[in-house]
Amino acid sequence: MDHAQGFSRRKILKAGGAAIFLAGMPFSVPLPAWAVSGRPDLIPTGPRNRYDLVFKYAPFFVDGREGRATAINGTVPGPLIHLREGDDVKLNVTNLLMDTEHASIHWHGILVPFRMDGVPGVNFDGIQPGETYEYRYRVKQAGTYWYHSHSAFQEQTGSYGPLIIDPKDGEPFEYDRDYPIVLSDWSFEDPDAIFRHINLEGHYYNFQRRTIWEFFEDARERGLAATVKDRMAWGRMRMSPVDLLDVTAYTYTYLMNGHSPDMNWTALFNPGETIRLRFINASTMTNFDVRIPGMDMEVVMADGKTVRPVPVHEFRIGVAETYDVLVRPRQDRPFTIFAESLDRSGYTRGTLSPEPGLAAPVPQLRPRPERRLEDIGMGGMDKTFFGMSGKKKMDHGEMQHSNKGQRPSHDPRIPGPNGPTPFKPEKSNTNVAMVIMNPKYRLDEPGIGLGDDGWRVLTYDDLISTEPQKYSDIVDREMTVNITANMERYMFSFDGKKFSEHPGPYLFRHNERLRLFLVNHTMMEHPIHLHGMWMQLENGAEKLPFKHTILTKPGGVLSVLITPIEKGDWAFHCHLLYHMEAGMAQVVRVA
Repeated sequence: MDHAQGFSRRKILKAGGAAIFLAGMPFSVPLPAWAVSGRPDLIPTGPRNRYDLVFKYAPFFVDGREGRATAINGTVPGPLIHLREGDDVKLNVTNLLMDTEHASIHWHGILVPFRMDGVPGVNFDGIQPGETYEYRYRVKQAGTYWYHSHSAFQEQTGSYGPLIIDPKDGEPFEYDRDYPIVLSDWSFEDPDAIFRHINLEGHYYNFQRRTIWEFFEDARERGLAATVKDRMAWGRMRMSPVDLLDVTAYTYTYLMNGHSPDMNWTALFNPGETIRLRFINASTMTNFDVRIPGMDMEVVMADGKTVRPVPVHEFRIGVAETYDVLVRPRQDRPFTIFAESLDRSGYTRGTLSPEPGLAAPVPQLRPRPERRLEDIGMGGMDKTFFGMSGKKKMDHGEMQHSNKGQRPSHDPRIPGPNGPTPFKPEKSNTNVAMVIMNPKYRLDEPGIGLGDDGWRVLTYDDLISTEPQKYSDIVDREMTVNITANMERYMFSFDGKKFSEHPGPYLFRHNERLRLFLVNHTMMEHPIHLHGMWMQLENGAEKLPFKHTILTKPGGVLSVLITPIEKGDWAFHCHLLYHMEAGMAQVVRVA
């Protein structure tokens, strides 16, 4: 499949104001100036200390179809917010939506006073229709970030954009051109309808099901008994090994800087230049695997913080994560920037090109990956407790064996004297479909569907910070949070409790050094985001990397070190928007 054929050069019509329109194509889509295809550099202007942002409905066109977006300043994505470290900034946000719809903006990964964080119901009341809210804060960091609405499903309908902060002392690496690349997923369906569909049937958008022919093929390769045992284990969990993403390309069009794959967003270069690409995953529900065929990448930042350069051919970017990479094209030809959804149901793409209008071959989608019980330490039933689904009880022998409460042998790569506290939910808790009794250290794994192509794929173990390590090495306290779910009922939670069921917030002590274990007891990746403070990922590096969002793997355990600096209430949640809405959220109170 080669979508590169049939593209002619595009003429860009320059227009005044923030939005520029593409013409001569079977669509007309307003875009912010930074996102227009074929510009020589997408960050041509310097930082400012004031921005005026307006929420309003706007038409949004993709491949000839029209939808309605919740746009910021009339475009999707929204305008580029360009700040400078150390500046005091003011951002006025006005809500011109209908009378019943409040709005908000959260500055993702930015350290601000809690009243400026922008989460309705947690640290402010939201911006009511017709009102303007003034965000004021001093910029305490530099790097690549983004902003988005934290109200209802507005993020799904276009309320997001890039946020770039220049360091006060100059960039830590040299480059010739600078391009933000915002990845997102757009649907013409109403997000309330999407949420209703997946609540009624978790597999609603998944058409990549296992077939009877695959059963016979597995039986031939692995043996009939092993294949039957595998199918029975998945049936007991009420899940499928091909349940990789809840919402897929069946309803989504994947976008790069507001462009569909057929629109072919293009960034220009001259051979021999060093190009900085700032990848931002602003999707609602999609983790992407990113590569540029024929070109090496060098990862130099993760979540806005510098890391020791890592040469890679491919990396997975979870929802809400950011990665900065440097590329150095030597050949005078176009290269495809390819972002493939984790479930291989679709992709978006753009082009690095020496001149406008060119396109490189587009790779075929790789085969759909399939989860294996062994990958997450579930090859034996002694390592997993299957909870009640409301329909069928588990085997009593398994229950007795799995409920002994014995702590599994401790993996020395997992910090702390004993690892996470074992999770023992009530057997009647329908929020919990299973408990992983022996979670695995998985930071050294690239992730499902990656690593078998002979390419160098980024892992969390590769991230070594080059930032000052200004927090204490002495851990004051340990805490475990369990990521739990029941996919059959579309229930997502922390510690077996949905947001509405928690008796109160998680309590963090001001300025303590906290080790937080995250244990993923589900069969899906969950990007976990903590507002208001950094998480330093304990990956064995001498200088631990800083993260604001961490993509947790199924059956995995990891730990982070946290020093809460700002007092107040902060959101802590899965950044898959429909999972958060279904209950995988909590408030952290720093006091």
